[in-house]
Amino acid sequence: MWKALWKTWTIDKPAALGNWLWEVLVVQLAALLDRLTLRKIIAFIPVVILILAYYHRIPIPPELMLVGDFLAYIDVFAVAFLLGVFSRATTILFVVKQATGRAAQLALSLVAAFQRLDFRHRREGGAKNRTRSAGQTRKDDEPVVGGGYAWA
Repeated sequence: MWKALWKTWTIDKPAALGNWLWEVLVVQLAALLDRLTLRKIIAFIPVVILILAYYHRIPIPPELMLVGDFLAYIDVFAVAFLLGVFSRATTILFVVKQATGRAAQLALSLVAAFQRLDFRHRREGGAKNRTRSAGQTRKDDEPVVGGGYAWA
């Protein structure tokens, strides 16, 4: 019985204490540092300044209190900045939407223009009823008038 009690208090209990210290000081601290962000650190600085301000043995200058207030208002500035970014993003999306609409409209008008040309149904080359247009001449020596200009 004394040997079991001696083994428990000299081996098992110190080993359990060592395992508990390793869990708390290494594993859980590493997990806390993984979740810690710059925003959380900045948000905690005013709390530290406030604790130091109410601890009467250490005087704190007013400038340090103003820095704490500024750090507390960083969230407000961040929200205003994000709203500005979102308004620019909506403007950019509006411009992109208009550009795609105009490109689609241009594509539709080009398709309609090509359908009006309709190259498939031409007149036959040897048609005898065809009259000459006003710009064509019978002789090669006469000037050709076309589009309001005379070509010699």
